Amino acid sequence: MTPAPHRRGTPAALAHRGFSREGAENTLDAFRAARDLGYVWVETDVNTTSDGVVLSFHDDTLDRVTGRSGEVSNLTWEQIRSERVAGAGCITRLADLLTELPELKLNIDVKDEASVTALPSLLHELGAVDRVRVTSFSESRRRRTLRRLRELAGRSAPTSSGQGGMRLLLVCSWLGGPSWGLARRVAARWIEPFDTVQIPRRHRVRGGVEVELVTPRFLDFAHRHGIHVHVWTVNDAAEMAELLELGVDGIVTDRADLLAGLLEQRGQWPPSGG
Repeated sequence: MTPAPHRRGTPAALAHRGFSREGAENTLDAFRAARDLGYVWVETDVNTTSDGVVLSFHDDTLDRVTGRSGEVSNLTWEQIRSERVAGAGCITRLADLLTELPELKLNIDVKDEASVTALPSLLHELGAVDRVRVTSFSESRRRRTLRRLRELAGRSAPTSSGQGGMRLLLVCSWLGGPSWGLARRVAARWIEPFDTVQIPRRHRVRGGVEVELVTPRFLDFAHRHGIHVHVWTVNDAAEMAELLELGVDGIVTDRADLLAGLLEQRGQWPPSGG
């Protein structure tokens, strides 16, 4: 199989939870820092409080980034709002991110069950459906979030596959031939269609063996079926360059500064809004 050619367009650049070298992830300051570097797309996560406030927050508990214990789903916004992330910025409501930084587009990972209904309602209320890509590691949450969004807004948002869709695409790329069309029809009840797959470059399997996932064969297969491939989370400039030469369509990174610098050297900065 012929390797995927290098794509000369502008790759998607996604600042993972914004940009903060101090660990103040998913805060307005981190998202502003990414914007100031020239980013159009940022990656974020959502969890929802007990009183229905959608947060830009990765974990289901406060423990790791605030030092306070407690599950987000068991706390109200009033109980959470004064907490600091890495001792710096406050926890961010998704509504504030959308309204205070209207120039940004958001790749949103739905982390919890409450967000399946709360997120579509918020996006519809703020008219922000066209500014997001919706994804989740859970295919069920992704599918139900997208369907609820269609019910409210009359249209869906761009979407990246969950784990089930990613695995299906990987298996079909190994099988080759007409496998994808058949697999999509068989799995249609469980796996919502997707235009993008966001995937690690490698995966460690039993015995500690690392398997290369993002290969020329996989990229060629995905591109032939109209699926963009974004790789996460890449923080080394040399590896970023390797992946871009390989033909990936986008990179998700904690080191938004390094990726911006590399793309500028390649004449691919600033990024497009696509």
